[in-house]
Amino acid sequence: MRCLATRPAGSCLPEPQGSGQHTTMELGPLEGGYLELLNSNADPLQLYHLYDRMDLAGEEEIELCSEPDTDTINCEQFSRLLCDMEGDEETREAYANIAELDQYVFQDSQLEGLSKDIFIEHIGLEEMISESVEVLEEAGQKSQKRPPPSSSLLSCLSLPAAPIQIIPTLSTLPQGLWQISGAGTGVSSILIYQGEVPQASQTPPSSSPAVYSLPKSPDRPGSTSPFAPSAADLPSMPEPALTSRANLTVDEMSPTQCPAAHKASSKLPKWPESVEQFYCSLRNKYQAKPAGPEGILVEVDLVRVRLERSGGKSQDRELTTLDWAEQQPARGGLGEVLLASSNHRRPRETQVIAVLGKAGQGKSHWVQAVSWAWACGQLPQYDFIFCIPCHCLDRPGDTYRLQDLLFSLGSQPLSGDDEVFSYILRRPDRILLILDAFEELEAQDGFLHSAGGPMSAEFRSLRGLLASLFQRKLLRGCTLLLTARPRGRLAQSLSKADALFEVAGFSAQQAETYVMRYFECSGATEHQKRALALLQSQPFLLSHSHSPTVCRAVCQLSEALLELGDEAQLPSTLTGLYVGLLGPGARDSPPGALVGLARLAWELGRGHQSSLREGQFPSAEVRAWAVAQGLVQPTPGAPETELAFSSFLLQCFLGAVWLALSSEIKDKELPQYLALTPRKKRPYDNWLEGVPRFLVGLVFQPRARCLGALAGLAASTSADRKQKVLTRYLKRLQPGTLKAGRLLELLHCAHEALDAGLWQHVLQGLPAHLSFLGTRLTPPDTHVLGSALEAAGRDFSLDLRSTGVDPSGLGSLVGLSCVTHFRAALSDTVQLWESLQQHGEAKLLRAVKEKFTIEPFKAESMKDVEDLGNLVQIQRTRSSSEDTPGELPAIRDLKKLEFALGPILGPQAFPKLVKILEAFSSLQHLDLDSLSENKIGDEGVAQLSATFPQLKALETLNLSQNNITDLGACKLAEALPLLAASLLRLSLYNNCICDVGAESLAHVLPDMVSLRVLDVQYNKFTAAGAQQLTASLRKCPHVEKLAMWTPTIPFGVQEHLQQLDSRIILR
Repeated sequence: MRCLATRPAGSCLPEPQGSGQHTTMELGPLEGGYLELLNSNADPLQLYHLYDRMDLAGEEEIELCSEPDTDTINCEQFSRLLCDMEGDEETREAYANIAELDQYVFQDSQLEGLSKDIFIEHIGLEEMISESVEVLEEAGQKSQKRPPPSSSLLSCLSLPAAPIQIIPTLSTLPQGLWQISGAGTGVSSILIYQGEVPQASQTPPSSSPAVYSLPKSPDRPGSTSPFAPSAADLPSMPEPALTSRANLTVDEMSPTQCPAAHKASSKLPKWPESVEQFYCSLRNKYQAKPAGPEGILVEVDLVRVRLERSGGKSQDRELTTLDWAEQQPARGGLGEVLLASSNHRRPRETQVIAVLGKAGQGKSHWVQAVSWAWACGQLPQYDFIFCIPCHCLDRPGDTYRLQDLLFSLGSQPLSGDDEVFSYILRRPDRILLILDAFEELEAQDGFLHSAGGPMSAEFRSLRGLLASLFQRKLLRGCTLLLTARPRGRLAQSLSKADALFEVAGFSAQQAETYVMRYFECSGATEHQKRALALLQSQPFLLSHSHSPTVCRAVCQLSEALLELGDEAQLPSTLTGLYVGLLGPGARDSPPGALVGLARLAWELGRGHQSSLREGQFPSAEVRAWAVAQGLVQPTPGAPETELAFSSFLLQCFLGAVWLALSSEIKDKELPQYLALTPRKKRPYDNWLEGVPRFLVGLVFQPRARCLGALAGLAASTSADRKQKVLTRYLKRLQPGTLKAGRLLELLHCAHEALDAGLWQHVLQGLPAHLSFLGTRLTPPDTHVLGSALEAAGRDFSLDLRSTGVDPSGLGSLVGLSCVTHFRAALSDTVQLWESLQQHGEAKLLRAVKEKFTIEPFKAESMKDVEDLGNLVQIQRTRSSSEDTPGELPAIRDLKKLEFALGPILGPQAFPKLVKILEAFSSLQHLDLDSLSENKIGDEGVAQLSATFPQLKALETLNLSQNNITDLGACKLAEALPLLAASLLRLSLYNNCICDVGAESLAHVLPDMVSLRVLDVQYNKFTAAGAQQLTASLRKCPHVEKLAMWTPTIPFGVQEHLQQLDSRIILR
């Protein structure tokens, strides 16, 4: 049973408001009368409705819990319990902890469990009264056995002395029943009957509607217990998804039906009328799709990601670059993303989910899809969704309340009264709050350490308000969804997020779908196939179509070109794409309009902003032209006078136009904006990350069809001097000295330039071995890199591990004839082999297998061991095939293998590694040492020793720090003669070998004719074991060094042994 502790004397319940036809009763002061309710069979959920009203009035709550449906404590015991709680602070604290446990068990187990599958079963009032009579009679007998307390809750009702009977959840009262109801709920909270209990045979008036029983779950019988929750108390969820009613429409199930309509409602009221109206307005807002291309919603894939430190002493975190096979897409769509961490979520705990991605990858469109899905009833776990663009919040000096954030700062301000806001505060677990473009907030870092409070009515700064949400103090229990670009310190703020996802962008099929829908929306369906053919004819733009922003720009230019005639052709660079889009409008622009807008784009970008206010435009004429050309557009949720650039990539292009045309930018400063060689002092903040490529393209491409098409040939002559400066700078660069990320950026700049001399200079400087380990390779990167390798005319080897390259990109790179060797993730390579085999490309498959290498291989996770096992299995399958003899080169040529899984996974994974070791016949170096200790133990040594007959080329065996005892040392000594002809170095450093193990090693040492170095330092053998090793060393002239220092041997003894043989090394 769930009950409420007494309040201080003099406190009162607020006056409830019943429906018009029911009697309203006033409740007087409370002085301990909850004892009577404790001993009654009252439905605690009905009492909870009254208690919610008290909570809204600012009262404090103390909850107690006890077993439901049991009554084992008498009045005197409970009174003493209450007195103890009031007088002892520790006791109150203890029972508060119990209340939290009760809240977790009661609410989550019962309410949420029942809310999954609900249906209403119609029964008559006679059956309900019959079931209630038995409960009421039992309650009357209990109340007669116990003397009433001196002051009770029920005495404040001023009723005559008679048994008090309580019947739960009767929406229309028979004669003799009185109702005490909460304001605005429309639910009968407590029904009190005075006098004799009505018999089951008594029938209610014919005007009374049928009374419904508690909802039954398909896997659980309906409960007649007075402590089971009523239908009105179950979590509010969209009815069509959660209820089953025959012959009823949505309108008939509306929770806003008037109770005085004298109709048999099929459900109990769900929400107050104001809450229902707010819900409808919010749903209508998100159901409306924007017209034109903005309304095209192509669902993009999301991939689970994680953060890692960027390296060195920096505390900044970056997204981990996962291999393609490691990427875990959110298969369940929106539902899985929004419930990503629900299994590990504590009750009433805010869930923070972040969706990250580069600019133009479709984060905002994904948010639109989430809002639209909720409005269509596909996310029934949320009553309300609030989507707030963060550029609406970036108002320096402003203060906010929580209701301002929810109702006033979205794309369309909503009218929400106090009743709606009170409902939201009571049910935060059913609220989804979306902050879109979170990186646009200037103060977005450090929210985890800022001061925040739980009070929702307080005015506070934006930083304080967001800090309260992030620290789970305000609206605790809600779901907080963020979208952002993973740059700078933002990733550090998101390190505490419950789930991280990344927008993967368009796949080739999704890009094709977008093109088809674009021309369908524009009414030019006859151009759909021709537009796809134009895109496929330009592989570079096709690789860029994984970005929805670029894909839309390609569609816009294709539409304009196809209207001019059949000779249309798309440009081969991004610079040409945007010149083609802006050129026609720039020719008809007001004087200086393009240059003025370009200057604004650059200055705002330096301040990490993209919004323009009315007074920032050079003139009203320029503003009107920019709006008409679609270069700027209204900002959702912002004042009408505020505009923003239509895309981030367009802002980067305009910023590059300003750098190419402006005379205010000094020539010597221009190279720093390429961000290829970072400066130690005052480094350039490359927030407009697309500027370097656009700048090189604008400066180097022919004037007539580039800068001249935008600003005229006269204005573009100033770019000649800048071209000379950039040429001198770029030709001084040595591509072989650049890091992988900057080398890719240089290749992109050289591609945009369309300058043969610059392109050849970059190709000649490429090193023969190119490592992109840990650097993400996007489809455009893969295309540009492949073009450069093919044009260089030399042989290359590639390291493509941890690049996230997709299978098609991997195949295009490693299939080049100039690539002689490559390394990639084992799982990705095997997946590529399977794909080539399925498509019947046997020649390419053989070439790829010959080029693949894993030398050297380091196993650092269970996945690495499993992937290596899969490769060996492919080798064995290949060997058993008659038409494909021979070993895989990757297995045949492996010479060094490291195993470093640590003390937990090491003992589990090592048996799997041992099973495949015999396949590596050329293995020369086996390193089982790890900084965190693998601890393969004696059992692991025994398993390893069994493989020695096949490891005939093994030269170095490192068994340091593996928890090996005398038993393992003896097993090892027995098998070591099998390696006598090849083993050069053996290390048993920092194990647990005692005198017995040392003696066994000393015995076998003369047989190891090829051994040169033996390391047994930091073990546990004593002087006796050391003397055995020293004596054996005299018989081994081939051994060059014996490292034998150990703390268990007196230093004097060690010095004496060293004097006997100088090959003994101490420390």
